[in-house]
Formats: sequence, C-alpha cells, structure tokens
Amino acid sequence: MSDYLPEEVVLEILYRLPVKSLIRFRCVSKSWNSLFTSSAFINSHLTRSLSLPSNSNKLIVRHYLAHSIVNYFKLIDDNNDSFDQIQNIELPRRVQAYMLIGSVNGLFSLYDQERYILWNPSIRKFITLPKPCSFIGLRRHAFGFDPRTNDYKVVRIAFPYQRNMSEEAKPPLIEVYSLNEGCWRITGASFPPGIKVSNWSCPAAFLNGAVHFAAEYEYKPGGPCGPLVLSFNLLDEVFHVISLPNVTFERTNNVHTSVIGGSLSLLFYYDRHADNKCCAIWVMKEYGVVDSWTKQFNVNLNRGVEITRVLGLQKNGNILVEAILSRPPRCELSSYDPKSERVKNLGICGSSYHFHVDNYMENLGLIDKPNETVFERRVSRKEEMQEGASRKMWELLCMES
Repeated sequence: MSDYLPEEVVLEILYRLPVKSLIRFRCVSKSWNSLFTSSAFINSHLTRSLSLPSNSNKLIVRHYLAHSIVNYFKLIDDNNDSFDQIQNIELPRRVQAYMLIGSVNGLFSLYDQERYILWNPSIRKFITLPKPCSFIGLRRHAFGFDPRTNDYKVVRIAFPYQRNMSEEAKPPLIEVYSLNEGCWRITGASFPPGIKVSNWSCPAAFLNGAVHFAAEYEYKPGGPCGPLVLSFNLLDEVFHVISLPNVTFERTNNVHTSVIGGSLSLLFYYDRHADNKCCAIWVMKEYGVVDSWTKQFNVNLNRGVEITRVLGLQKNGNILVEAILSRPPRCELSSYDPKSERVKNLGICGSSYHFHVDNYMENLGLIDKPNETVFERRVSRKEEMQEGASRKMWELLCMES
C-alpha cells in the first residue's frame, strides 16, 4: 500500500479519515477500492467512529410535510444552541414518501407497504430489500444493529387479522432481514402470550443490541395489567419483557420508548386532551435493572404553547420537542428549557407527530453492496417546478414565524 510507511500505520491513518475523503480515495488504486469496500475495513472504521466524542455532536431531523407527502431530512449541530446552520440531506426522489422504521449508526430503514430500503446518506446510496416472506395482517417494524456480528437487521412482526373479536388471536409471525445474509427469514421466536404492542406509529428504540417496543398486557381478570417494554435481542432473536417501575401509569396507549443520554427511556403522556397535560420522562439508569428506573423530567405540554411530542435531549440540558407556536397553527421543531419552561422555535416546520430526531454519524455501510439499479426515476420539468414551488412556499412560511 505504501513504500514509505508500514501497512498498519497506513490503516490507522485511513481509519481516522472522514467518509467523504475515503469515497474520493477509492479512485487512487484498485487495492484501495477493494480495501474500502471490504467488510473488515468498514467494521473497523465504524468502531473507530463510534469511539469519537464528536460523533454525538450531530443530530439528524426527519420532518414530514403533509401537503407534499414527502419526508425531509436536516442535519444540525447540537453544540450550536441557535441551530442557525442547517444542512439539507437529499433523500432519493423515488422513496421520499416512504415511512421511517428507524436509524442506527447513520443508516436508515424505510418502507412503503411491502417495499423496504436501507439508506446511507453519507455515501448517497440506498438498496432495496427483497420482498418479505409473508404479506398477512398488521405489521410492526424495527431496525437495529448487532455489534457482535456487525449486522444490521430489520425486524418485522406480522399480526394476522382477526375476523371477529371472539376469535382467539393467532400468534404473530416474526421475520428478520439480515444485511449480512441478504435475505428475509422467518425466525422461531415465540411472541410472549397475553401481550400486545402499542404505539405503532413511533419507531422502536434501539439500544444494547436489542430493539424495544412499547407494549402492554392484554386485560384479563386477576392477571397482570399495565404497560411494559418488549425487547427483541438481535443476536439471539428472542423476546424479553422489561417491567416498569412500581407506580401508577395512565393511558398506556400513550407510552413511547426512546433512548435519552445513552439510556433506555420511556415517555408517558398524561391527559393529552386535558388542560394539564404533561409528559413524564423515565430513564433506566442501569440497563435491565427494574429498580434503576428514575423519573428524570416532567414536561408541561401546554405552558403557553402546545407541545405535541417530546423528541430527545440536547447537550445543553434542554429537551427537543415538536410544538405549535404560530398562527395559523404549524408544528415546528423547538427547544424546551425544563427550568424556565420556555419554548424556542428552531426553524424547522413539519406535520405534528411526524418529527424524528436521532444522533447522526458518517458510516461506510452499504458501500460494499451492489448499486440500486434505478437510483432515481426520471422527473419531468413540470414536476420539478411544482416540487420546488411547494418547498419554497413552506420555507417562506417557516421564516415568517
């Protein structure tokens, strides 16, 4: 690789380079191109990137504009409290209306009906997954990463339709797509009886090699009741039930799972349609230890403005929320100060209940996969003008608020 430096030294230098530089250096030689697309280099570069504190500085924001039925992605610097430097990230046109399943290490999983993709914005590439094994019933999805096998996985729980409520519910079918294997397969995982998954529209939380769903016990006289966390381990591909703290929770259908400050977290929305609605944020300080659940924040959802959802925690201690701040009412990404209870608009508009915020990092993932045969469909000049006008109008509305 070099006539001047030992190979191991060159590798250590390359591991430290940003993804964009490595993409450019692929044309230096065939050996470098082969190196950068090898699974060993991709995994080593990821391990190095995950160890850098600077990787926690960037946040990616997904917001959805209902009038155009399109997802938009923005990159922001969490060290910049004003969020005045916002970078647009282009999602390939043909998949802009896909629904988000989740994001891990800078990779995203999205779907539309039975079509699934994995997308890496840092290398401007996406791949279309093969069709799943089954097409029955309602589906709940999750996306995660198994660090022990360096494998990204999409989890698909398919619940068969019930013809009538008196009919005993059939167990769901559990399918997993493995990026390493390149295919879907039906697992032998047994879904815990007497449990139902809640909050289908919110992405499952990924942490410690497992995906976590908000769930609850089905009501049975004398049986357990109330909300819980249902986790699915991506290595063993088995379900586990994580109990909640021994306190009274209301409206279990308004419980969301999340990861805040590197810990498994739960967002409990109380009295969402009342005047005193709030969101309690509980954090599991020690993963898997029920006694470590701690109530960390209580967010007042109607302190002068209407906060529709809590999204995450900023480095400065403020809480990212989606809030309705303007007239006519529009939902905007905002920063909530838990001490003063003040809400600050951050300049990104979207539809309520459709914002998503996650940490972002550059990643070489998918660079070793075959290119998508049709990266983007051809778009007419008329469509380009209509989309540009729609986007410009929305940006002007945001600037006025």
